[in-house]
Amino acid sequence: MSSFLTDHGVVVALVCAAAAVVYGLVTTRALLALSPGNEKMQSISLAVQQGARAYLNRQYTTIAVVGVVLFAALIPIQNLAVACGFLVGGVLSGAAGYIGMNVSVRANARVAESARGGVAPALSAAFRGGAITGMLVVGLALLGVAGYYGLLTAIVGESERTAVDALIGLGFGGSLISVFARLGGGIFTKAADVGADLVGKVEAGIPEDDPRNPATIADNVGDNVGDCAGMAADLFETYAVTAVAVILLGVLTFHESTQVVLYPMVLGAVAIIASILGTFAVRSASGNVERALYQGLAVAGLLSAAAFYPVTKWLMSNVSFKAVGGQVQTPSVGDFYLCSVIGIAVTAFLFVITDYYTSTRFPPVKKTAKASITGHATNIIQGFGSGLQATALPAIVLALGVLGSWKLAGGGVQGIYGIGVAAMGMLSLAGLIVALDAFGPITDNAGGIAEMADLPEEVRKVTDRLDAVGNTTKAVTKGYAIGSAVLAGLVLFADFQQVLGESSHEAINFGINEPPVLIGLLLGGLMVCLFASLSIEAVGRAGGAVVEEVRRQFREKPGIMEGTDQPDYAACVDIVTRTAQREMILPSLLPIVLTLIIGLIDQQALGGLLIGVIVVGLFFAVLMTAGGGAWDNAKKLIEDGAFGGKGSEAHAASVTGDTVGDPFKDTAGPAINPMIKVANIVAILIIPLIT
Repeated sequence: MSSFLTDHGVVVALVCAAAAVVYGLVTTRALLALSPGNEKMQSISLAVQQGARAYLNRQYTTIAVVGVVLFAALIPIQNLAVACGFLVGGVLSGAAGYIGMNVSVRANARVAESARGGVAPALSAAFRGGAITGMLVVGLALLGVAGYYGLLTAIVGESERTAVDALIGLGFGGSLISVFARLGGGIFTKAADVGADLVGKVEAGIPEDDPRNPATIADNVGDNVGDCAGMAADLFETYAVTAVAVILLGVLTFHESTQVVLYPMVLGAVAIIASILGTFAVRSASGNVERALYQGLAVAGLLSAAAFYPVTKWLMSNVSFKAVGGQVQTPSVGDFYLCSVIGIAVTAFLFVITDYYTSTRFPPVKKTAKASITGHATNIIQGFGSGLQATALPAIVLALGVLGSWKLAGGGVQGIYGIGVAAMGMLSLAGLIVALDAFGPITDNAGGIAEMADLPEEVRKVTDRLDAVGNTTKAVTKGYAIGSAVLAGLVLFADFQQVLGESSHEAINFGINEPPVLIGLLLGGLMVCLFASLSIEAVGRAGGAVVEEVRRQFREKPGIMEGTDQPDYAACVDIVTRTAQREMILPSLLPIVLTLIIGLIDQQALGGLLIGVIVVGLFFAVLMTAGGGAWDNAKKLIEDGAFGGKGSEAHAASVTGDTVGDPFKDTAGPAINPMIKVANIVAILIIPLIT
């Protein structure tokens, strides 16, 4: 039976992962066959391509230096299989972001050109550009997890437990790339955005994508390296790490190790097929862009939910928990299936909640926009208040999801496995989630190209409609990423606790009444605050440098505003590239170094630190992403004519609020997601050093 399951379960996962990669290749070919527009459009798109490629090349070179050191360190701490897994995870995560970014920067001009034919063709081109990145993310992640496991067990001949332990290294590789990509890309994009907005919109009074603005190319480059490459690396890491965490927890919890190893892989595999089918449901005859995108997500969710039951019945119908407290409980197939459905339901609720707090259709954004009438300070107060309020409902939804899945799986230690299954249910939609996120920068760039290339007004109206929806989809996908990170963090913490107990040959508990645990909790919260602070300050310094450069060019080349001088776009790109590379190092290493230091000092404090990071990280991440989204869309609402429109005092105040929110929602907030998992994975990997 074990051989049959191994042969067929791994094959199913590999075939479905390959299908996602093939979908990406075929769709890329169809997308690139579209017209990229006139010569001016192509030249603008080429400048964005070159800037994005140059930045990612430098970023990955920097990461490679850190990666080589960690690869060498993992060999004596763990073993060669774990170190090689780290390499596989890092390479695949980097590849997903790099390939997706390269497609996105080519899709922008094609979307702008397609907009000449109306909303439907432009929507199709933009979504296909995002779907390529989304399918590559889940395809490469599952290919890495299932492929490396199959390689170690079937070809190298390693034991199942050795292979599973090696997958932790793969998850660490993906996490390292993710935290660097999120931070570096976030610093780049928001520094350029701050410079472009403060000098261009407020001081010079020109539109966001006006070709006279020297920071406009850097701003468009940043959209791609931040939201496309950054989110791709983020959700690659979340997908891979969650699958690995559930696999390890299953091996530690169940007698039937082969079946529980394959279960998360096959859940992810069938969800990939459901997601591919869901992409074909993204169409709109009425021109309702948001509905078209969400109906694709709904179709994928329903198909995944339908496919999960036969998979659960196949792999989980005869499993039994290891003895806990002298008793062995046998869970039902229906309970595990309901856990997976809870994950899909949590995703739906997080989408609705985040949309409410960040969309221009609802009160939070309208209140922030209205507060701009009375000045900059009231705009910031209202936006910050909305961000704080936005933490409540996601926390309640996650708490209910955790409680429901924990109870269904039997409660106690074994109930944590149910939370892991719910997390895999959430991740089943990751392909389309990334597609919705990448849709945002593609449409944003398309609008910029339409502006800079002086395309007809009706073209810009189409790209503006797509961009408005893309701005909301970027916000809701960040809410999804945070929720999945919290569930993954809980499962990783359970893994850490059980592996530590296994290594110490005693039960390990982390009671709040133990001073070391309380100290660890405080340090975990401190780490989140310090990480966010370093990230935001980095954007401030880089943004200030861009502001000075744009002011210098306007001052020394007065012909720029008259159209007789050409702005030096490359200077701004170079400034944010160099600054982002330098500034991302310290905060990226913080969760690795601090976790290692605390672990070497005290095991109990390390456990407390991990809990503190998860809890405080959730609230900081939601606060910053939802608050930043509210500020951003309040500005968009005013630019659409509300409360005085462009050029009004309310507009100037909203630009200030949006500038404050930029590093919140696109740098520090999203980067907390991988930071949570990096800390937990490092804790698992250093167990041989601390026991």
